Amino acid sequence: MTTDLSNLPPLRDSLAAHGLMAKKSFGQHFLLDLNITRKIARLAEVGPGHTVIEVGPGPGGLTRALVETGARVLAVEKDPRFEPLLTELAAASDGALSLVLGDALVADEAALAGGPAAIVSNLPYNVGTPLLIKWLTGPFTPVSLTLMFQKEVADRIVAAPGASAYGRLAVIAQVTSEARMVMEVPARAFTPPPKVASAVVRLVPRADRPEPALLDALQKVTAAAFGQRRKMLRSSLKTLGGAALCEAAGLSPDARAETIPIEGFLALARATLG
Repeated sequence: MTTDLSNLPPLRDSLAAHGLMAKKSFGQHFLLDLNITRKIARLAEVGPGHTVIEVGPGPGGLTRALVETGARVLAVEKDPRFEPLLTELAAASDGALSLVLGDALVADEAALAGGPAAIVSNLPYNVGTPLLIKWLTGPFTPVSLTLMFQKEVADRIVAAPGASAYGRLAVIAQVTSEARMVMEVPARAFTPPPKVASAVVRLVPRADRPEPALLDALQKVTAAAFGQRRKMLRSSLKTLGGAALCEAAGLSPDARAETIPIEGFLALARATLG
């Protein structure tokens, strides 16, 4: 069963009524076009019986679309200015929406959700990457993640070896999940328009994602390798074993990080564990 929010005023009217504007320090850009937010909700493949965590709902554009699917929505918002507006939306949702005021970077998603949950968000630009790393490597594994990023960040998530955007983020994202870009969104769709285009990436956790110890080792290896990406691995990985580590992993010490496939980085990570 879906939820009818047709009696709510348009988002722009709600923002005006509460005197709210986007806050640059929070990386806020409001997505008010319900056609776009409803498409994101469809791409997330959520509906009745599902629990969704949304980070940074702001005025609630995407929140409305998620509530309309019939899913149970937990909205985590750091900016208290939006509490009155989101409280109104929660009251109109017949219990489908719960508001959590707090910082998503330190939130305990497992405790919030009380079970399996998808994460669907138009992420604040200034914390998008740290949040993604948290969800991909932390103790809580979402059912899926459907996330809006700056297009540049989205490119880095789905990049293949050899591409200029290929780096640590691509390795971590793709070793833990199936990642694909599913939608591009022009700057003009936002209020205020950012200086860059955006894109939606959908990530579904892999059944064979690495165990925590291997994942931790992988993060250390990729941080070192891509921290000096123009250097050969023998130099960039010197503190972890250098040439000997590369040879143990079956890789050329003269190779550079941007050319190494994900399996190669996993081999390096395993070699550091002995």
